[in-house]
Amino acid sequence: MDKLLLGIVMILTTTISQAQYCMSGGPSTTADSNLESLLLIGTSGSINYTGCPGVTGVEEYLTQTAFLDAGANFNLSLQFGTCNGNYQGAGEAWIDFNLDGVFSASESIGTWTGTPPVALSNFNFTVPAGAQSGQSRLRVMQAEQLSLPLDPCASFSWGSVTDFSVTIQNGIDCSAYIGDDINDPREVNTFPYAETYDNSVCYSNQNPVYNSPDVYYLVIPTGNFPGLTASLCGSSFDTFMTVLDAQGDVIAINDDHSSCGTQSKITFSTVGHDSVYVIVEGWGNQSGTYNITIEEDALGVDELDQSPFMPYPNPASSEFSIGNQFNGHIQLLNSAGRIVLEKDVIPNQSIDVNELKQGFYIVRLEMNNKIYDRKLILRK
Repeated sequence: MDKLLLGIVMILTTTISQAQYCMSGGPSTTADSNLESLLLIGTSGSINYTGCPGVTGVEEYLTQTAFLDAGANFNLSLQFGTCNGNYQGAGEAWIDFNLDGVFSASESIGTWTGTPPVALSNFNFTVPAGAQSGQSRLRVMQAEQLSLPLDPCASFSWGSVTDFSVTIQNGIDCSAYIGDDINDPREVNTFPYAETYDNSVCYSNQNPVYNSPDVYYLVIPTGNFPGLTASLCGSSFDTFMTVLDAQGDVIAINDDHSSCGTQSKITFSTVGHDSVYVIVEGWGNQSGTYNITIEEDALGVDELDQSPFMPYPNPASSEFSIGNQFNGHIQLLNSAGRIVLEKDVIPNQSIDVNELKQGFYIVRLEMNNKIYDRKLILRK
């Protein structure tokens, strides 16, 4: 195992689970603001909902299903109202068009602001032609005293969050898209292996490092060489690569590689491993077309000894370190390029980031008259 990754391996635990909708948010009381009614007529089937009395948390109203054709137009009629007093608030609706278990900003189909009583709201929307066929959800949120855009996973005091069942049909059939998780990987058993592929369609977020969609490869070494080199050089987006053993434990990871910029490349030992998993994903939530090559390697050079540092854990919450091989001057830059932390560090020193907000940062290390940048995500 490469020395630079030992600390990361101890901290980064891979959890394999199906993507789940956030269900812990919603209102904490049943009073006042509430979605009073909803009507959605599909190509077939419909949803006809009447609200009140209020419900805390996320209400799942899944007894009716509207079937929505990809590429077709529909109208969602909503009565944003109240179960008691009238107070200003905001409302928003989302449909999970790519079935990844996340209501993203691009999946918002309409917004509202006002103080009940108000006229009926009509959200006219088009199901994307590239939507994924299958069972999905419509989420409608009304949140008193909040403003747009709303967070579909937010917790608040007054309002409502209601989930409805929708079925997308005549969209993309993802049954042939192998590699969405560790139980259905793309198999590699001949070398050199190369393919150009795309993780932006039909793939979900299974590897917990970033929110981007993942593609899993099961790699079976021939035993003729003691190592493998997996490369994403030349891909169309900023990539991240993880290598797991057969038990799902991390062997190696790479974000940016010195020979191919923001793309990933790893040389790792396969001694003692009958198979490994190579996971391809993007930095943050990036996705798109990528080029992957996997070649047998004699491991004549310890590649990681030549590589710059990697902050860990990544994502971090309260602190991180840059490992036992590195020391120098550290700067932490926020997404606007502003320095928010600066200090000299020694090997294995923990760097406190408790006071910083969650988000993306650049860790800049100046050491031996060279400057190295690495990305870091903070999650609180």
